[in-house]
Amino acid sequence: MSARTLELELGLDDADEPAALRAAVARATRMRPEDLQHLHVVRRSLDARRGRVRFHLVVSLDPPRPLDALARPWPQAVRGPARVIVVGDGPAGMFCAWELARAGVASVVLERGKHVQPRRVDLRGLNRLGVVDPDSNYCFGEGGAGTYSDGKLYTRATKRGDVRDVLEVLTLCGAPPDIMVDARPHIGSNLLPKVVTTLRERLHACGVGFRFGARLVDVVMHQGAVRAARLADGDELPCEALVLATGHSARDVYRLLRARGVRIDAKGLAIGVRIEHPQAFINRLQYGAVADHPRLPNAAYRVVEQVDGRGVFSFCMCPGGFIVPAATEASGLVVNGMSLKRRDSPFANSGLVVAIELDDAAAAGHTGPFALLEVQRAIEERALAAGGGALRAPAARAHDFVLGHASSSLPGTSYQPGVAMADLAAVLDASGVPIAERLRRALVAIDRRMPGYAGADALLLGVETRTSAPVRVPRDAHTLEHPDIRGLYPAGEGAGYAGGIVSAALDGQRVARAILSRTR
Repeated sequence: MSARTLELELGLDDADEPAALRAAVARATRMRPEDLQHLHVVRRSLDARRGRVRFHLVVSLDPPRPLDALARPWPQAVRGPARVIVVGDGPAGMFCAWELARAGVASVVLERGKHVQPRRVDLRGLNRLGVVDPDSNYCFGEGGAGTYSDGKLYTRATKRGDVRDVLEVLTLCGAPPDIMVDARPHIGSNLLPKVVTTLRERLHACGVGFRFGARLVDVVMHQGAVRAARLADGDELPCEALVLATGHSARDVYRLLRARGVRIDAKGLAIGVRIEHPQAFINRLQYGAVADHPRLPNAAYRVVEQVDGRGVFSFCMCPGGFIVPAATEASGLVVNGMSLKRRDSPFANSGLVVAIELDDAAAAGHTGPFALLEVQRAIEERALAAGGGALRAPAARAHDFVLGHASSSLPGTSYQPGVAMADLAAVLDASGVPIAERLRRALVAIDRRMPGYAGADALLLGVETRTSAPVRVPRDAHTLEHPDIRGLYPAGEGAGYAGGIVSAALDGQRVARAILSRTR
């Protein structure tokens, strides 16, 4: 029998009540409640528009799939020596290895950082002491940047692959099953580390190799083809295919490619700040009179403006979340957002960023493949100096920033290293690209629609610069190899082909299938 589903809208008091849900389905289908034996929700979203707040549900009348039927086919025991080296243990790298193992093809995954548990120690050093380990931080380590920065799984990249398959793999590895139901799924930084570890353990049990503390320092090539990966400890690992899934902050890998004559291109990105509000304020903005209803989750939002032909938009919004230091180098300061599964922090934060294009960078004197990387670096270095060191973030009240005034005091914040009153405009414009004025004008426009958004209780913290990779490593549209280097496969967010956990995972799977089509 084909799946039978129907769509329902239920009030806040009914959506999580099995009896109310069963009664609503019985009315819609004209069936008796007692005949609805396998009723379950397959899709859930929250509609908070037009002054009303309701849950929108897609309900199935057929039995749910058991856990052991998810993510088929599963990885199998790999055969022979590893022909594929995957550089990076983030979602692109892990899902590339998973897809290869489904076909029984051996690979070795290299990660410059540490396993989940020792990585936690280094993150404490970041938050409490302001000490940056360049190989173990919020960007580098098992699971990549997503492991300790929220675990959002929402993506618009539905044409890039089977999103459902990625969610099923994560559920099979211990993610809450509700990620397959919620319209905007989220695992949380407290649960995702265990999911990542389980995924690695399942692959390792099939014979996939993992090496941590393994930093790539050279790509050995001969006659236009990859031959091996050389590591910082001197090891040289031969391979037929090398997958570069290093994430958006592996600047040393970009420099390595450039030094070896491998073509890379500059790519636009977005730069700005984190804006933080009391979560109760965002709830009132989004939910209105029912903001205190116990069934409602902490509210999220999304904002977009156009200023001088450039987009200004919210990025990685974290309801009930925390702001964290995401620097990968001791010479600069970067912030990002995260939240736990419960999303129960009293603060809401979001990136609020301005799109920067190549001509913006060129007008400020930044050209060549590292043009946007230079813009990033200049702003991050100024942010560190403006904060006074120890990863304190330069900050200002949004109201003062809009008016061009210095803040005389700052509201509370979730950012543990602390904040320092600073001239954020000078920080944002440190590269010569005009960011601050565009951000000001966007804040004024947003505040008209969302009164108080740019008020005195809103805190701006700098800087949000790692929204995506500042370069793109080119690849052939069909083979997915670098156009000039046989066997070199750029993948994921760091190569410029993804923008989050799910899209990176999909790209890793796609690269794996391209490798399989060439090596079988």
